[in-house]
Amino acid sequence: MTAALSVSGAPLTSLRERLGRGLFALVAGPEHQASRSRIHDLPGTRWFGEDRPIRRVHGDASMFIGGLSALLLQSLHPRAMAAVAAHSGYRGDPWGRLQRTSTFLAVTTYGRAGDAQRAVERVRAVHGQVRGTTSSGEPYHASDPHLLEWVHIAEVYSFLFAHQLYGARPLDALECDGYVLDTARVAEALGVVRPPRDLDGLTARLTAYRPELRATPEAREAARFLLLHPPLPWIARPAYAVLAANAVAALPHWARTPLGLPLLPRVERTFVRLGGHGLTRSIRWAMAPPR
Repeated sequence: MTAALSVSGAPLTSLRERLGRGLFALVAGPEHQASRSRIHDLPGTRWFGEDRPIRRVHGDASMFIGGLSALLLQSLHPRAMAAVAAHSGYRGDPWGRLQRTSTFLAVTTYGRAGDAQRAVERVRAVHGQVRGTTSSGEPYHASDPHLLEWVHIAEVYSFLFAHQLYGARPLDALECDGYVLDTARVAEALGVVRPPRDLDGLTARLTAYRPELRATPEAREAARFLLLHPPLPWIARPAYAVLAANAVAALPHWARTPLGLPLLPRVERTFVRLGGHGLTRSIRWAMAPPR
């Protein structure tokens, strides 16, 4: 009986391992095994203890949905979007950009304090070189604390909202405040001045930015690329379509019309959300470490 179970379970285990390796390589790069070991296994103090909410949120499969939703929301600030369009290379190297971002999140969330600080310094050095003007003539500089705060709060909102919908263990109210507080530690290191430190503060800052937001041609082009033309093989397109639908559904309602994205509340609360739960459970299953 035991032998039969182990033989019949072998193909499933092999499938899980292949899917897990493929997803890790996609989001963390070809050296993901060495990178993961360096971030998680080396001894030393960390910015965040194991009980902190930031570790739970950033380690959950809901980040796949939250990450894409964050990119769409961030694109609504014309100066931030102009900087991305001109300097990030998201169309030519989208997976490289994803891997750099995910590695930064992993290092600052789970890595040793010295490694986290060095990761921040590298990002600040890159930001110092990113400057220019928008198509309407507005100057931008990636080190501008005001732009940095917009990128930060859009990201934190998106990660947290997706986690509360699709996370394996959603946060309670106190833990939500704790997550915003944790992320403020990283934001300040990057140059944000007085980032929000609780959920009420995060909501207030999002509201304060709304008069500055609009969908530029670059933002709408980025949305079309991210949602409709991802550089993926056809076999992966159905799963990505579920991911994209849930990323759109996670956006604030006021963020959709400028980007030309649909608002279908009944469909989103049923079919889209069911698909999101199925997708995140599948990712969680595939990426779970071996027992």
